[in-house]
Amino acid sequence: MANLTSRVGMQLAVSELCLDSYVNNIKTIPVLTKEEEKELAERLYNDEDLGAAKKLVVSHLRFVLYIVHGYRGYGLSEADLIQEGNIGLMKAVKRFNPNVGVRLVSFAIHWIRAEIHEFILRNWRIVKVVTTKAQRKLFFNLRSMKKRLGWLSHAEVVQIANDLGVSNKDVLEMEKRMTMQDVAFDGPTNETEDDEKNFAPAAYLEDYRYNPAAIVEEADWKSYGNEQLHSAFEKLDARSQDILKKRWLSDKKITLQELAKHYKVSAERIRQIENNAMKKLKKQINFAV
Repeated sequence: MANLTSRVGMQLAVSELCLDSYVNNIKTIPVLTKEEEKELAERLYNDEDLGAAKKLVVSHLRFVLYIVHGYRGYGLSEADLIQEGNIGLMKAVKRFNPNVGVRLVSFAIHWIRAEIHEFILRNWRIVKVVTTKAQRKLFFNLRSMKKRLGWLSHAEVVQIANDLGVSNKDVLEMEKRMTMQDVAFDGPTNETEDDEKNFAPAAYLEDYRYNPAAIVEEADWKSYGNEQLHSAFEKLDARSQDILKKRWLSDKKITLQELAKHYKVSAERIRQIENNAMKKLKKQINFAV
């Protein structure tokens, strides 16, 4: 399961050169019936069947295309948006529980949109436009609610603020962030440019990457973290240690079913032991820090 995204993703790469061909091929893939989807999802959930996972992903790629159509106005590559949406779909498939009683498409829409949103926010501006959940909501809603390209009038600001439950100041600040232009790090390339007018970041920002004190501090912090992890791991019971080693620390990871057979318990019981062990590790490490 840990390799689901990488294994399936290698076969779903999209580029601008072959976008039309990709879209046409996706439209020829048949949609799964409810029964077919449930059977594949159960094989994945119970047996970690990567073949079933691939079929679930591929059969829902057309749904990603449909969602991406709503994000064409950000000036970003459609192929990249599709790629990010596909990653969100694979994450949804990996986490989908067929016993909940909902269709995969209803569950996956959150993961697909979340991945696309993250990509847009990372790439729409070099400097982060949003930093909080409220700002993320305001960013995407503000773009859709603006009726024209110019600055918002006072009445429009008040209306948007009331509709979204934020202050007028928040709306104005987000509008300013969305209209700012990025500054090239190296500044003008024209050799005749007056040096005194060159205020590019490269002219005044200090590079801290090779600061000896910072390097030593980072190395010490990593060493301390490893020591705390090892100490917390040693406090677990033998069975929990064995399960975590075989599930996460060995080169050839084994399945829940294999461990269940070894310990003569159900796969769900192994999952519970694994989750409890993880929680204990996190608690021990957080307490030490």
